[in-house]
Amino acid sequence: MPSADAPRDAIAPADDWQRRARQYERDFEYFRAYDTAVQGLAEHPGDLALKYRAVLALAKSEATPQARKKYQEFGLDRIGDADIAAHGARLVTDIASLDARLLKDMALSATKSEQPARFAAAASAYQQIYDRTHDYYPGINAATLHLLSDDTATARKIAREIIALIDLAKIGDDDRYYALATLIEAHAVLGEIERAKALAPEAYAAGAHEGTALASTLRQLRLLLGVTGQDQTWLSTLSPSSIIHFAGHIFASSTPVDDRRDPMETDLAVVIARELASANVRSGYGSLAAGADILFAEALLARGASLHVTLPFNREEFAEISVRPAGEHWVERFERCLAAARVVRYATEDRYLGDDQLFGYCTELSMGMAVLAARRGETAVRQIVAWDGSDGGGAAGTAADAARWRRTGLPQTVIPFARPKGRLRAPSTHVHPIPRVACAMLFADVHNYSKLGDAQLPSFVRTVLAELASVIGTAWRPLRYVNTWGDALYIVFEDAGSAAHCALALQEKMAALDLAALGLPADLQLRIGGHFGPAFQGEDPVLKRSAYFGAHVSRAARIEPVTPEGCVYVTEPFAAVLALHHGGEFACEYVGVTAAAKNYGSMPMFLLRRR
Repeated sequence: MPSADAPRDAIAPADDWQRRARQYERDFEYFRAYDTAVQGLAEHPGDLALKYRAVLALAKSEATPQARKKYQEFGLDRIGDADIAAHGARLVTDIASLDARLLKDMALSATKSEQPARFAAAASAYQQIYDRTHDYYPGINAATLHLLSDDTATARKIAREIIALIDLAKIGDDDRYYALATLIEAHAVLGEIERAKALAPEAYAAGAHEGTALASTLRQLRLLLGVTGQDQTWLSTLSPSSIIHFAGHIFASSTPVDDRRDPMETDLAVVIARELASANVRSGYGSLAAGADILFAEALLARGASLHVTLPFNREEFAEISVRPAGEHWVERFERCLAAARVVRYATEDRYLGDDQLFGYCTELSMGMAVLAARRGETAVRQIVAWDGSDGGGAAGTAADAARWRRTGLPQTVIPFARPKGRLRAPSTHVHPIPRVACAMLFADVHNYSKLGDAQLPSFVRTVLAELASVIGTAWRPLRYVNTWGDALYIVFEDAGSAAHCALALQEKMAALDLAALGLPADLQLRIGGHFGPAFQGEDPVLKRSAYFGAHVSRAARIEPVTPEGCVYVTEPFAAVLALHHGGEFACEYVGVTAAAKNYGSMPMFLLRRR
C-alpha cells in the first residue's frame, strides 16, 4: 500500500525518496523501504544511493536471494573508480560492503558443514575492502567473520588494529554510534567483555534514534557471543526500547466543554502515557476506535513514537461504526491520528456486513505486524491493553484481543479500566446471512499439466495426484475444505501454520517424485499460492456440501498463477499471522509487489520457507 507521504504528480528529488526509504527502515518496515526506493528509481533510474537502499532493505528483511539478484541487476557489482569520483568514496565503500554482507547472510543460512568456508569467503570480501580503505566498518566485519571461520589469529589482529584506529575524541555526532558499536564488537572479538559492556550505555545513547543500526549490532553481537560462548545478558543495555500492540475498550465520554475532557478519559490517558514511557515504546500497532485506541495513538504520537494503524474495513464505514457513536469530537481525533500514522493498513476492502469476524481478523494482522517488526528490530514486543477484565464473548472486543495475545506467550500489560456502560458500536443495517470465518487458503496447480496427452493422464492421476493427496490427508488438521479439478488443488485450513506445513510438504513430495520413471515429463512442477483472510462459509448448492467463497478466496486464487515453479508465495496477512503463532518455524522472504493474475491488481508477496 502506498504511503501517505509518497509523491503523486511532480517528480521528487532522489534525496526525498532516500529519506522516505530510510524512514521506513527506522520502523523496521523493510518491505515498504524497498518499494519506496524502487518507486524512486522509476524516476531516477541511475541513482546509486537508491539502488543501495533498495538492496539493503531486502537484505535486512532476510530476503537474501532476492537481494543478491537485485544487487547484480542494478549493476552494483560493477562499480569502479569513475563511480567514486561521481558519487563519493563513502557510498562506493558501502555498496561493496553490502555485497560482502550478502555473502555473510548466505553463510548464516547454510548448513553447519558449509558455514566455515562461506564465513571465510565473506571475511575475505570484507578484508579486501578494509585493506583498500582502512575503514573500520568492513574491518570489524572481517574480524568477526574470521573468528567465525576459525581464523582466530587474523580476527584478533584486525580487532586490535581497529581499536587503535578509532579515536572517539575526533568522531563527530553522525558517526559516533557506529564507532562505539565497532569498538564494542572489537573488544568482544578479543574476549574483553568487561570493556565491551562499559561502552554499551554510551553506544545506546548515541544510537537510540537509529533502531536499525542497533538491531544490526545486536544481531552481530548475539551471533559472535553465541559462537564463542561468552555472556550475552549485558546486550539488554543496547535494546531497552520496545514495540507494542495496543488495544482497549470503546467508550463514549461526554462532549468536551471549554476544552476540558471527561476525568475518566484524562486519568486513562495519564496511565497510558506512563506505561509507554516505562516500556520505552518506539512503535505501536493497533486499530483506531473511539476511546482507548485513540488515547493510545495520541500518546504514541506525543512521545514521538511511530503509529501503525490497521483498520478492519474501509475508513468511512469504520468511522461510522466504531468512532462516531462516541461523539463527533472522537471523529476529529480519529482523522488526526490517521493522518499522522506512519503506516495505515486495511485488513480487507470488503464491507462490514455486521460481521465481527473482521474485527478479530484485523487484530490478528496488527499483532502479527508488531511481532514481525520486533523480530526485525531485535527488540522486545508486548501488548498493553486497557481492559475491565470482563469476558465480552464473541470473536471481537477487548477480552478477545487480550486472549489472543495471551495465547502467544508474549508479555502483556493490563491497565485496569472500568468503562462506562452504554452503546459502544453503531448497529449494522447490512447483516449478511452467511457467516465469514478467517482461514488460511492454498491454491496449487502443476505447471505444464496441460501438455500431457491422454496416454499420460491416467499415470498422472494414479501417481502424482495420489502422492499429493497422501500429503493432504495425513497430518494437517484442522482441515476445513479440499477440492480438486484436473491438476488444481484448493485447500482451506483453520490456521496459517497448518497451511504452511502442508504447502511445503506438497512441494517436497513433488520434488521427490521420479517423473521420468513414471513416464511423465520432467518439467512438471508445482506452484502454490497462500492467503489468510475472511471467507464466507456456506453450502455449495451444486456440490451439496460446505464450501468457502468470497473476495479473499479470489485473491488467494490469483496468487498461484504468478508463483514461480517449485515455490510457495504468500500474502502479507499470511506472513503476519504466521509470524504471530509460528515465527520460530517459518520465514517469509519479501519478493516485492507482484501483479496478480487476471488483472486482479498488485500486492506484496513473500516466499515461504522453513527456518
